[in-house]
Amino acid sequence: MEMQDQESSGRWDSLGSRDANSRIEAMENIHLEVMRKVEAIGPIPAPAPSPPASGSPPSSELNHILAHLLMLSKRCPFEDVRERCIRLLQSVQDLGVRIPRPLGNGPSRFIPEKEILQVSKVDARTQSIFEDAFAALGRLDNISLVMGFHPQYLESFLRTQHYLLQMDGPLSLHYRHYIGIMAAARHQCSYLVNQHVENFLHFGGDPKWLNGLGEAPQKLQQLGELNKILAHRPWLLTKEHIERLLKAEEHSWSLAELIHAVVLLTHYHSLASFTFGCGIMPEIHCEGGHTFRPPSLSQYCVCDIANGNGHANHHDDPFGNEEMCGEVEVLMERMKQLQECRDDEEASQEEMATRFEREKTESMLVVTAEDEECVPPRDISRHFEDPSYGYKDFSRRGEHVPTFRVQDYSWEDHGFSLVNRLYPDVGQMLDEKFQMAYNLTYNTMATHKDVDTSMLRRAIWNYIHCMFGIRYDDYDYGEINQLLDRSFKIYIKTMVCSPEKTTKRMYESFWRQFQHSEKVHVNLLLMEARMQAELLYALRAITRYMT
Repeated sequence: MEMQDQESSGRWDSLGSRDANSRIEAMENIHLEVMRKVEAIGPIPAPAPSPPASGSPPSSELNHILAHLLMLSKRCPFEDVRERCIRLLQSVQDLGVRIPRPLGNGPSRFIPEKEILQVSKVDARTQSIFEDAFAALGRLDNISLVMGFHPQYLESFLRTQHYLLQMDGPLSLHYRHYIGIMAAARHQCSYLVNQHVENFLHFGGDPKWLNGLGEAPQKLQQLGELNKILAHRPWLLTKEHIERLLKAEEHSWSLAELIHAVVLLTHYHSLASFTFGCGIMPEIHCEGGHTFRPPSLSQYCVCDIANGNGHANHHDDPFGNEEMCGEVEVLMERMKQLQECRDDEEASQEEMATRFEREKTESMLVVTAEDEECVPPRDISRHFEDPSYGYKDFSRRGEHVPTFRVQDYSWEDHGFSLVNRLYPDVGQMLDEKFQMAYNLTYNTMATHKDVDTSMLRRAIWNYIHCMFGIRYDDYDYGEINQLLDRSFKIYIKTMVCSPEKTTKRMYESFWRQFQHSEKVHVNLLLMEARMQAELLYALRAITRYMT
């Protein structure tokens, strides 16, 4: 069986080749294998006069291959592969075997499929990025398709993620994916957990470890505490936590391994935020992404009805479209006024500090959506201990988030060089990715052109850092309340602190007149600001341990 797996994965891999002949050859091999399996089902009985859309159910191994072909027919950046997959699925169906169809409408449950880049209609640069992603991962995942609104960022993101998971580094490949599972499971992000489970097994990981963290090696179990604190309350991290990992006798971590692990944990915590914040759907070939059941007569699936994905236009929401008419103009006017105030008056240091503390305290009181407890499903919660430990609002219990002053420890002056020293090149890649998200602009706001949006981007970034207690001395935190309204703050807080509670309604209720590409950009800012905040706390603790 192992041998067969190796062979078939080799065949799928060749579909990512830039050489058309290699792709054709791989498709021909897959065609032969599928037809062999179809014949093995034996003679297909003459259809009874009952439901017409059935066909005989294929074996589970064949199912797996057919689901993979369905995914390729929709998602492969090479047109020749897409067409051959469609033809092959058609031939299988013509032989009376049931073939799968996709569930849901595209890569995101928040963004209409027609607005997301179609693999078949992209410019040359994006095509090349998609081809690289496909060659590296054997698929073009839904996250990449949604990030495809911003190709420059996507390129930087994929380069970094590829390096962390597949290039030279202190940790073995299956460890990297197991750490990915641990990180994504903290937010019950089954989309990312499933992706890493698949890769963990592909790189020879022991299936027993997937029964729960308790079955993994002691060394990984010890990472559980760091994972938990970083994901939910990074300001509680101390050099003692670091020392326990580095001095655990035969289970101890080296500094280089620990940096690799920290970057992976923070990368996947924040990617879970993006996944929920953009309503990313399961991949077509994964569970929840396709079905072998025939479509019902009304072309509706029950889950569509339950989620209200009917034909109603979501923008006919009776709540609040009236007062939203001038939303963009009001925001632009505020930016203009703030710019004028900046030029007029300089607030004192004391006043600036007070404004920060006020905003920090207020951010603790912003309620995340539907604040009931989410109980993680068992298959996810077994990947970490203490499922009840989450981001709680500390001020309600009198807990206080201490202030972390950026001039004492910043990414630019301290974190960057520490990462680069212990895990070469990664500091550079992370830095480019942070810069890319922070500086990304098309100088537009909704339908307005030639707008300088830097003030707004800075307010979003600094608000997220403020929720983590991180303060920039030269920033006037009074600007945040002028620029970020309540529904936007609720969305940010939920997405950064409890992303698993993000709902479609929350996504729709902020910035109602803006385009989806602009909302995805907001999600990139939230993801990178969150990652940098977690990293700052982890790297500061490591630096304190070292000095």
